[in-house]
Amino acid sequence: MLSSLGAVPNRLAHETSPYLQQHAANPVDWYPWGPEALARARTEDKPILLSIGYSACHWCHVMAHESFEDPQVAEVMNRLFVNIKVDREERPDLDQIYQSAHQMLARRAGGWPLTMFLTPEGAPFFGGTYFPKAPRYGMPAFPELCERIAAIWREKRTEIAEQNQHVLAGFAATLPAGAAARDELSRQVIRAMLDNLRANFDAQLGGFGSAPKFPHPADLELCLREGERDVALVSLTRMCEGGIYDQLGGGFCRYSVDAHWTIPHFEKMLYDNGPLLGLLADAWQMSGEPVYARCAEDTAGWLMREMQSPEGGYYSSLDADSEHEEGKFYIWQRDEVQALLTPEEYAAFAPRYGLDRPPNFEGKHWHLRISAPLAPGAAALVESARRKLFAVREKRVRPGRDEKVLVSWNALAIRGMAHAGRVFGKPEWLASARRALELIRGRMWQDGRLLATYKDGRAHLNAYLDDYAFLIAALLEMLQAEFSTADLQFATELAEVLLTEFQDRQSGGFFFTGASHEKLFHRPKPGQDQATPAGNAAAAWALGRLAALTGDMRYTRAAEETVALFYPQMRDSPAAYATMSMALAEQLQPPALLVLRGQGDAPARWRGELCRHYLPAAIVLAVPDGVSGLPAPLDKPVRPGPVNGWLCRGVICREPISDLIQLQAALQETP
Repeated sequence: MLSSLGAVPNRLAHETSPYLQQHAANPVDWYPWGPEALARARTEDKPILLSIGYSACHWCHVMAHESFEDPQVAEVMNRLFVNIKVDREERPDLDQIYQSAHQMLARRAGGWPLTMFLTPEGAPFFGGTYFPKAPRYGMPAFPELCERIAAIWREKRTEIAEQNQHVLAGFAATLPAGAAARDELSRQVIRAMLDNLRANFDAQLGGFGSAPKFPHPADLELCLREGERDVALVSLTRMCEGGIYDQLGGGFCRYSVDAHWTIPHFEKMLYDNGPLLGLLADAWQMSGEPVYARCAEDTAGWLMREMQSPEGGYYSSLDADSEHEEGKFYIWQRDEVQALLTPEEYAAFAPRYGLDRPPNFEGKHWHLRISAPLAPGAAALVESARRKLFAVREKRVRPGRDEKVLVSWNALAIRGMAHAGRVFGKPEWLASARRALELIRGRMWQDGRLLATYKDGRAHLNAYLDDYAFLIAALLEMLQAEFSTADLQFATELAEVLLTEFQDRQSGGFFFTGASHEKLFHRPKPGQDQATPAGNAAAAWALGRLAALTGDMRYTRAAEETVALFYPQMRDSPAAYATMSMALAEQLQPPALLVLRGQGDAPARWRGELCRHYLPAAIVLAVPDGVSGLPAPLDKPVRPGPVNGWLCRGVICREPISDLIQLQAALQETP
C-alpha cells in the first residue's frame, strides 16, 4: 500500500516486499538494491544512503513518518545521495554485512532501521540506526546529519579509504580459521555452553538475563536435549503464562520488554513461532504438562488461521502497531471486559488474567497474562470468557501483516508444525505443513535452485544458506511425520545445491551467499545463532542426519568439516552456539535410526506410539513394505509379522524387533 494518497510512486512500487511498498509513495527517490542504483552512484560519484528495515518494525515506521514522508527532508536526501531501501527479511545478506559494519564503526550494536552511508562501491563509512527529524535523545537531526556526511565524503576521501581497509580487515577477522582435529572434539564444549546458559538463567522468572527477554528457542532446545530440564521448562512455562504469549489468539511476540514476560514488543514473527511450537511438543513429551499442549494447540491454530496464505505458504509477520499505536489490538479496559462477560464469567476471568490488579500497560490499560491459578470449577467460565473476548477482538482494526513468503522462515514453521503434529497426533497440522512445503516446491524451486521470497505470484532473489539448510531440516521432520520418497529426493536435491553453491571446499563450512550470488563487500560465514539458528550449524546438523538416511559420505564429511571449523570459536567463546552444539553432539554420538517396515498402516501406528516418548537422539521412519527406490540404510527386507523395527546407529544394526514394547525399551537404552 502506498504511504500517502495522490503521491507519485517511486521505483519501490514494483517490488514484492510489503516493506518496500510502504515507501513507494515517499518523495525520496528510493531505489531497491541492485545494479541500477550502484551504477548511478559510481557515475555521479555520490555516496549511497542505505536504509534497512522491515514491515513490522515500529521505529522504522517512526523514521518513515518523520523524515521519509517529508518533502524537505527528501530534497536533502535526493540532492546528496543515491538512496537505497532494503527489506532485511528479503536481503539478510546485506543486513548481516552492514549490521556488522555498524558495530565496527559505531562500537555498539545495531538494529532497525539501520541507516548506513556507503561509498559508490558499497563500502560503509558511517552509520547509525534511527535518527529523528529534529535533534532529540542526544541524536542529531537527520537532515543536518545528511549534510555533514556529504561534506565528509567531499573533503575526506583519503581518510575514508583508510578506514575502509580497517573495516575489511575487521570482516576478515570474523571468518573462522584453523579447524580442530577430529580427536580434539569433546563434550566439554557443550558442557561449557550449558554452564554459560545456567549462569544467565533466571530461575524464578525463566529466560536468560534481565529485560528485555527473548525466547531463545535454540538455547532451550539444547537445554532439553542435554538434561538441563528445569532451564527449558521453567522458561517455557513462564512464557506461556506471560503476555509475550497471546492469551486469546495464540502465538508468541518477539520479546518481552520486562523481566516478567508481561509486556511484549507486540510484533509476531513467523521465525519465533515455528521453533517454539516444536519446543512445546518436546516439553509436553518430557513432562506431560497440559500447559504445553494448550499453548501448542493455540499457536498452531493461530499459524493456520492468520498466517497461512490461500496458496499454502506462511506469511512473515504481524506488525506491532494498529491504528498507529503499538499493542492497541491486544489491550483492554477493565470496564470493557466486564461489560462483555456475565458476572460469573468476569469473577472467574478477572483474577486469572490480572484484571483485579492495577493496569500493567502504560498505566491505564490491561494486557492479559495468567496471574493466578485457575480456581476450582472455573475452567468452563474462563474458557467461555476467552471465546467472547476473542470474538470481540476479531472486530478491531488488525495489525498490518507482511504477506511475503520466505523459504527460510517457512521451513522453520514447517518443521515445528510437522513435529508438533506428529507428537500430538494432529493430521490437520501435518496437512498445513504439507501445503506450505508444496508451495515452496511448486513455486520457489525453479530450474534446480531455490528462490528466497514469494508474493503475488512472483518468486525472486537467489536463496541463501539458511533457506537450504532450514528446508532440509524441515524435510527430515516431514519424513518422520509421513514418509515420502519424493520428500527424501527433494532433500537430496537441496543438499546437492548446498554443497555446490555454498560450501567452502578449502576451509570447510558454508558461506551465507552462494557462488551465483552477486559479489558484495563481504561474504559472511555465520556460525553463531541469532534470532534464527546459524545456517552453518543447521547445515551441519541436517547433513549429518541426511547422511544417516542416504549413506552418502559427502554429507558426513561436510557436516564434520563444518563442526570442526567452528569448534575453536565454540571452545573459546561458549555462547550463542546452541545449534552448533547440537550438531557437535551428533558428531560425537550419531543419532539412532529406527526404520519401521511392515504392512499397510501398521508402521504408522507404531510410530504414533513411539511419539509419546521424548527421543531427540533418534530418527524414526515408518516405511510401509512395497516402497521402492530406497537408499541402502532404509531398504530393509520384508519379514513376517505386521511390523519389524530395524534399529541402527551408523553401520551397526540390531536384529529386527517385532514387539513394540521391546522396541520402546531398546530405544530408551540407546545412548
